[in-house]
Amino acid sequence: MFASPSVRWLAVFLGNPGPQYAGTRHNAGFLAADALAADKGLRIARLRFRAMTARLELDGTGVLVMKPQTYMNESGQAVGQAARFYKIPPERVLVVSDDINLPCGRLRVRTKGSAGGHNGLKSVIAHLGSEDFPRIRIGVGAPPHGGEEQIDWVLGVPRNQDWEDFSSACARAAKAAETYITLGPEQAMDRFNRQ
Repeated sequence: MFASPSVRWLAVFLGNPGPQYAGTRHNAGFLAADALAADKGLRIARLRFRAMTARLELDGTGVLVMKPQTYMNESGQAVGQAARFYKIPPERVLVVSDDINLPCGRLRVRTKGSAGGHNGLKSVIAHLGSEDFPRIRIGVGAPPHGGEEQIDWVLGVPRNQDWEDFSSACARAAKAAETYITLGPEQAMDRFNRQ
């Protein structure tokens, strides 16, 4: 029997815990984690570091998959704890989140960047002490002009074609995360930023 590889990456999928948030735009990260779990036959069910977690091996690389359970604006608590425990530098903490600045269904893979107004990313930046961590942003679009407030929009569930585009993007984000970890940022950006 072979020992599983030590954790070298954190794959962090942002969202809000609780059934009332299931399927909302703000839970794009959780939906991407669920897509990854379904693809890999994984159960993200172990509570560690204030997150639901699972260990995954991707091409011999140990990855801790995380769904923080602290609510979005405190996500960094879970990420910081796990990063310190495993001594993971920011460049190997991959964070998947929603983005209202991208059209619904688009992905954007980046090696680093600002929070862009996203409270979950702000919290991760604060707890890692760095903006230099990779992220995959899932486009959820902006509220229609003169429509809903931003918070109501991100806590809403997409409908009809938006739901199709949104759920497809969440599944692609899971693939993008795997590609980033196994093949590197250039391959991930080339494959997923252009779709």
